Amino acid sequence: MRTDFLPLAAVYTLVILGCLLLSYPALIAQPTPESSSSTAQAEAAVDSMALSKRFGEIPESAQQHFFDDAPRPNGIRVAFYNVENLFDTYDDPIKRDDEFLPTGMKGWSGKRYRLKLNQIYRVLSAVGGWEPAGVIGLCELENRFVLEQLLEKTPLREFDYEIVHHESPDKRGIDVGLLYRPEKFKVLHEEALKVIFPFDTTSRTRDILYVKGQVLKRDTVHIFVNHWPSRFGGHLETDPKRDFVAQTIRDKADEVYAKDPKAKIIIMGDLNDAPQDNSVLNVLRTEHELEGLAQSENDLYNLMYEMSENWWAGTHKFQEHWGVLDQIIISPKLVKNPEGLLLKGGQAHIFKADWLMEEEELRIGDKPNRTYLGARYHGGFSDHLPVYIDLIYPDMDAE
Repeated sequence: MRTDFLPLAAVYTLVILGCLLLSYPALIAQPTPESSSSTAQAEAAVDSMALSKRFGEIPESAQQHFFDDAPRPNGIRVAFYNVENLFDTYDDPIKRDDEFLPTGMKGWSGKRYRLKLNQIYRVLSAVGGWEPAGVIGLCELENRFVLEQLLEKTPLREFDYEIVHHESPDKRGIDVGLLYRPEKFKVLHEEALKVIFPFDTTSRTRDILYVKGQVLKRDTVHIFVNHWPSRFGGHLETDPKRDFVAQTIRDKADEVYAKDPKAKIIIMGDLNDAPQDNSVLNVLRTEHELEGLAQSENDLYNLMYEMSENWWAGTHKFQEHWGVLDQIIISPKLVKNPEGLLLKGGQAHIFKADWLMEEEELRIGDKPNRTYLGARYHGGFSDHLPVYIDLIYPDMDAE
């Protein structure tokens, strides 16, 4: 046996032992799956504590994002959803749809369009719960074709929805629309209420979709589907436009009330204003306390006002702030009705399913998982959350 290699072997051994000793603290510090989970839970707890300390505790009831205790043979679910830019892939020369073309800035493609249709189907199906919603208001639609595709190319085809849609003059080419199930809702009249600003005659926005219909062959309901002008350009420029749209709806509602003081009205949509803002509170003249509804038959009751006072509730998130832009406003007869159609539970609901959300990267909490982040494709659902109400006939057998 040769011994001249022993010193060299000893050196190698010492080097290896030294490396192991140096790396040992890092090795023992590597988290296990259990410790990773515990760390994530601890970080979430710290985030929750920080928010609670700053704004107040989140009530347990606020975590109940879905309300669906049984099928609805004696009623109907009415929902609204801003789907975030549902465009087809074809060029319409009279619309500004260039960014939503395969050659456009956002790289919109057939694959992304088909995924978008299925994402919307998934949301609408979940919002329905036990059974598909009877009436669904939608906004940010390019045209009737995308609604037809939604009903033909997804499992929504199984539910026999029909469409109410009118082409709007909006320069971006986005419209509002209504889906309904004829077994639940019969359309008696439909009309696009044009919005022409006298102070800015060159500006164009979405029509207000007015639909008069019958619920379960009994009560007549007047539905307004909305997508009010955005805040892009600042409050000074855009507030008057939302005020004008609000007045247009108020005038039409007063016209309905003049013919029938006990009319049942539902105003739903993305109003791009909060329930406390001037357009909604003062121009549309909405109430937010039940006690005040007895004073006038032609009142309008905003079901979202109370939600908007809570920092943790909203349908849309801008930076770290939740806002209730998507609203449902109803007439008193749907709240205080001794007979006929009645609001179930006395409240509206925001559908905030976990799978619709994603964690904030730079801020605390979560946010809607949207389709685009600016010009970058993100592959989510929408930057808004759906809202809905249930209307029932208490005197009708629910079995």
